[in-house]
Amino acid sequence: MAGRRAEAETFTARMKKRIHRARIGLRKSGVDYFRGDGSDWIALAGLLLTIPVITVFTIINNVWCSPAALVLPIVAGGLLLRPSSLLGLYAASAAALIVESVQLGPYAEGPSRVTPGVVLVVAACGFFGLLIAQFRTRVGVPWRGGGTMLFDLRERIRVQSKLPKLPRGWHREMALRPAGGQSFSGDFVVAARTNGGRTLEAVLTDVSGKGMDAGSRALLLSGAFGGLLGSLPPHAFLPAANGYLLRQDWDEGFATSIHLVLDLETGDYELFSAGHPPGLQLSAGNGRWEEKVADGPLLGVYDGAQFDPVKGSLRPGDVLMLFTDGIVEASDRDISEGIDRLTGEADRYVAGGFHGAAWHLIEAVAKDVNDDRALLLICREASAGA
Repeated sequence: MAGRRAEAETFTARMKKRIHRARIGLRKSGVDYFRGDGSDWIALAGLLLTIPVITVFTIINNVWCSPAALVLPIVAGGLLLRPSSLLGLYAASAAALIVESVQLGPYAEGPSRVTPGVVLVVAACGFFGLLIAQFRTRVGVPWRGGGTMLFDLRERIRVQSKLPKLPRGWHREMALRPAGGQSFSGDFVVAARTNGGRTLEAVLTDVSGKGMDAGSRALLLSGAFGGLLGSLPPHAFLPAANGYLLRQDWDEGFATSIHLVLDLETGDYELFSAGHPPGLQLSAGNGRWEEKVADGPLLGVYDGAQFDPVKGSLRPGDVLMLFTDGIVEASDRDISEGIDRLTGEADRYVAGGFHGAAWHLIEAVAKDVNDDRALLLICREASAGA
C-alpha cells in the first residue's frame, strides 16, 4: 500500500511539474508573441495557403482573378514577416507564377495572362516588402508591434502631461495641439503637488523642433523632468534640467521652459523661465492682463545658467495663463501682436470662469499654425477665500 501511495505521489508530482513547465512555456511564448520576439510561423502559414488559392482561381477564371493578385500576400508578408520568412513566401509566389504561366499559355495568345509586366509588378512589391522588413529588423521594432509601440509612446506623453487635482476654489486645464495634426508634440507639461499637497509645481516645456521630429526628445525630457519635479527645491529645478540637456549632446539640444510654483493656500507664486514666452495674469480687480516676465536663458545652451524668478499672487477671480510660442508667434506677426490677440480672445471666457477655455483659445488664435501649441490655465475662483 505504501509503495502504491509513493508511486501515486511520484506520478502526481511528475504531472504537476509537467503542467508547470507547460504553463511557463505557454506564458513565455505569449509574451514573446506580444513583443514580436516569437515565431511568425502562423502568419507565414496563412499567407502560404493563400498562394495556391489565388493560383487556382486565376487558372479557373483569369478575367476576375488576375495573375497580379499574387501581390496581395506579398504586400501582407512585407508588413508581417521577418526577412527570412519572406524569402520562403517569395519562392512560393514565383512557383505560382510559373504554374499560372504554363496553364494559361503564352501571354501573346490573349489577355489576362502572365505578362512581363505582371512579373515586374510582383517582383517590385517583393523588393520593397523585403526592404521594409529589413529596416524593422535593424531598428529592433517588433514585426507586429510597431504601431502598438507608437501608440504606447503617445499615451505615455499624454499621461505624463495630466494635471493633478486641485483643492476646492481652484480650476486648472490644459490643451495640447501638435503641429500638422500629428499625434506627437514637442510641447509637454509635467505637474505635481509638493510640500504635502500645499504647493502646485507645473513645468511647461517647448522642445526644439515640432511634431514627430521633437516627439521622441519630448518623451525623454518629460520623464526626466517629472523625476526632477518635487525632488529638488524649486530654484534648483531649471539648473538641473539645463545640465541634463547639456549632457545629452543633441544636435538640436535646446528647449524653452517655464516653471510655476504656486502656494494653493495663499495664492502666492513664483515663475521661473528659461527663454520661454512670458506668463499672463488676469487681475479680477481691474480686468487687465499683465505680463509676468522672468529672466533666464534657453535650456541646453551653456552650463552655469542662472534663472531669476518673478513673483506674484493670485487673488480670488484671478487667472494665470502659460503657453508656448506656437500660440503667439507666426511668420506674419510678432509676439506682442500674438499676445494681444490671445488676451482679447481670453476676455470672452471671464464670465464663465474659463471652464473649457484652453482648447477653444488655441482654436481661436492658432488653429492653422504649423507648430506645436500648448496652453495651461490656472484659475482661482471668485468664491475662494481671500
